[in-house]
Amino acid sequence: MCALDQKKQLDTAFSAVSDSQIHTLVLGSMPSQLSLQNNQYYGNPQNAFWKIMAMLFEFSDQLPYHERTALLLRRGVGIWDVIAECHRPGSMDSAIDTSSVQVNDFGIFFAQHRLIRKVLFNGQAAYKTFNKHLGKTYLVEKSIDAHVLPSTSPAYAALSFEGKCDVWREALSA
Repeated sequence: MCALDQKKQLDTAFSAVSDSQIHTLVLGSMPSQLSLQNNQYYGNPQNAFWKIMAMLFEFSDQLPYHERTALLLRRGVGIWDVIAECHRPGSMDSAIDTSSVQVNDFGIFFAQHRLIRKVLFNGQAAYKTFNKHLGKTYLVEKSIDAHVLPSTSPAYAALSFEGKCDVWREALSA
């Protein structure tokens, strides 16, 4: 009996939310399935990212997506993901098939965004994936500070919403 070798379906991440004036880049791992369906970074309403940004930058998290991203850009904050493409059944970072991971082209990105001086990793998975594919000294060599922050994902419940806000506030103001 022959089993068909089915090719794994790859999920493709979004383009960066950025402009030439950003000084801070928030890096997630890969958008969740709900985010991909909604075509929005942090498109799962249970994800605390937009609630935290709204609180810290004093805007409504109910604004349309394009207005929220524009407000972040005006504050010099961009959004992107480490992974450009991967196979991940479901939305958990632990389900990512590491053999399928293709990372974004950070060489080109940082060359086009020369004002970036800070990268905020939204959780350990983004940080570990970045380091695995680009090396732990990559950002240091570019004089970019890196901060690993508590994930805003609803799957990360080790810290309260208020606790997450405090850590994100400190990292954004540093």
